[in-house]
Amino acid sequence: MDADQVRRLVAGQFPQWAGLPVRPVANGGWDNWTFHLGSGMSVRLPSAAEYALAVDKEHRWLPALAPQLPLPIPTPLAKGEPGAGYPYWWSVYPWLDGEPASADRIADPVRFAVDLAGFLAALQAVDTTDGPRPGKHNWFRGGTLRTYDGQAQRGLTILDGHIDIDLAREIWQSALDARWDGVENWFHGDVAQGNLLLVDGRLAAVIDFGTCGVGDPACDLAIAWTLLTTDGRQAFRERLSVDEATWTRGRGWALWKTLATCAYTMGDADESAANALRILGEIFSEYTAGAVIKPKP
Repeated sequence: MDADQVRRLVAGQFPQWAGLPVRPVANGGWDNWTFHLGSGMSVRLPSAAEYALAVDKEHRWLPALAPQLPLPIPTPLAKGEPGAGYPYWWSVYPWLDGEPASADRIADPVRFAVDLAGFLAALQAVDTTDGPRPGKHNWFRGGTLRTYDGQAQRGLTILDGHIDIDLAREIWQSALDARWDGVENWFHGDVAQGNLLLVDGRLAAVIDFGTCGVGDPACDLAIAWTLLTTDGRQAFRERLSVDEATWTRGRGWALWKTLATCAYTMGDADESAANALRILGEIFSEYTAGAVIKPKP
């Protein structure tokens, strides 16, 4: 996709916005191409058929979720149809200000962790009636980790001899064995740095709900190892009152993605490879330290 094609899509279906400038968003994401539309809107276009499955879900549920959450989330303004050589349904959203979260941009790591946990607690409290269960629309987030056991095992095989493979296997198996009580909650599904926006170093908005759904919310805990500090991780868990089994599954979600990334980037010397190894170290050290932080009574 390029700006000219997006401009034709908008002009053909939403003439009220035909005169607005269109330009690509820097680092616009993997699942969707994202473009600025004027100064106050964005155009979001799925990059493949499997990502397009989330469009109807987002239009159905984000307007219902937004009023019940303590931070802004994207709420669609319009849904576009295939056209101008583009084959999928797409969306127009308001533009939410902020910069993607990173450790060096967060003003107060503990405050950030507590604010994020408060957002997730509010999301989990939303009524789940008729909510979207795990499936192809969200890559089975909210379901069992066993969906990704094959990918994790391949990563372990590739990384054998490069990391503490016995420890990694132990952590992964403990996550597979940690039982879910079956109580369904809403979850975001991809609580990652790029989907958490900062303004003046504080959490200001949460974006990209393409993987959201109703099920086991443990997948949203992976951020505790991928971004939060040790003190922030403790505050995050206490604010959410996470039990040991759920925490163990959350660690498993973080480990699965990290193993896959480490295996893919093994031998590279770029930022992605270094960050994956850093996260793996966080997972290992937290697990081996026995940092089981029990919720306050």
